Amino acid sequence: MLKGSVLYIVIIISMVIAVICSFLILAAYFFREQYLVKSRFDRLQNNLSSGVHILLSTKDTTYLRGKTISLFNSSDDSVRMQTIHWGIYDMGVAEAFRQKDTVFKVWSMASAIDSTKWAAIYLIDEDRPLSLSGKTNVRGDVYLPKAGVKAAYVDNKAYQGDKRMIIGKIADSQRKLPALQEERLKILNSMLGAKRPSVSKSWKADTLTRSFRDTAYAVNLGTLPYTLEHMKLSGHIILYADTLLTIDSTAKLDNVLVFAKAILVKSGFRGNCQLFATDSISIEKNCHFTYPSCLGLLRFKSPLVGFPPQISIGTNTQFDGCIFTYEKEASALPATISLDKGTKIKGQIYAQHILSTKDSISVAGSVFTSRFMYQSAFTRYENYLINLNIDEKALSGYYLTSELLPVAAPKKKILQWLEVK
Repeated sequence: MLKGSVLYIVIIISMVIAVICSFLILAAYFFREQYLVKSRFDRLQNNLSSGVHILLSTKDTTYLRGKTISLFNSSDDSVRMQTIHWGIYDMGVAEAFRQKDTVFKVWSMASAIDSTKWAAIYLIDEDRPLSLSGKTNVRGDVYLPKAGVKAAYVDNKAYQGDKRMIIGKIADSQRKLPALQEERLKILNSMLGAKRPSVSKSWKADTLTRSFRDTAYAVNLGTLPYTLEHMKLSGHIILYADTLLTIDSTAKLDNVLVFAKAILVKSGFRGNCQLFATDSISIEKNCHFTYPSCLGLLRFKSPLVGFPPQISIGTNTQFDGCIFTYEKEASALPATISLDKGTKIKGQIYAQHILSTKDSISVAGSVFTSRFMYQSAFTRYENYLINLNIDEKALSGYYLTSELLPVAAPKKKILQWLEVK
């Protein structure tokens, strides 16, 4: 009886030991597999980081068509990279792969700011001073005409700002504005005149998201007025219109490009996009464009009918990004950027000809212009700043600019991460 029980106990102990050994072997196998997966994933992430750095530092145009390279002459370290011109910025796409494993990143790129060219105000020299009145505040280094700056009494308003008038260094400006980058202008011109798909007469979208890893989704809205409403568009999408395109407040745009003859954005719009027009862009009141948005008025050809091209921004609208005008040939009716009462700009304004302002306007960043204009109820004042706040220091130190603008440094940085796996 005793011997039988001992045998029974031995069998049970043997089974327990066998189970424990099996678990130990299984755990060892599992941890080995996890180690190999993590090692492979880490290697892919390192290769992906190498691809990101290559695109940030290269100017090789072959990457526009997409390019696959082997980092270490090994099929296990292949990276596919592509640069995409996207309005005034560039997009980068990098994919690292090994057998069936793939990781990728999509991001937007922009330029650091060259501090030696940066300024709160650059006003060209037309042999007359810049006049300040009311509660005007200018903070930051400026480039002004040799006639300098003076206080002025306008509409029963004396200058009430800082006694220094300019809180920063003052340097002499030139007769012309620093030019926009010619290469980026050519890119915008090619995108504006790019071959378009057939007119989408019945196009209607509810929610459309397009990855930058895929080819661009282009929509040609033709020559009839069109309104974007009750839809959400995001990603690698380009809209073309040969007449007025209206963007309703119910439309949600994220990183989308729009090229049209004229663009109207309705009150209350919220979104992030780049809008380019040849005739006019009109933003109604209480809109909010998030960084890095862009408004660009582009005239590479003289219009057949003469009327002043204009970007107008309505009351209490906030815009974070870049606003600029460009005319290849001078016209009798120069392009104007018009800011209404209570407008807040965080970023850069480049008005090739005229920047028109009203009361209570705030610019956190930089203004480059040939001429300021203030329109009161009775009189127009040129090169007068009245109740205007321009504060270079209020702009975030992380702000990045487009290489289009004359203050851009050669070094590219990551603007936004858009897609990561």
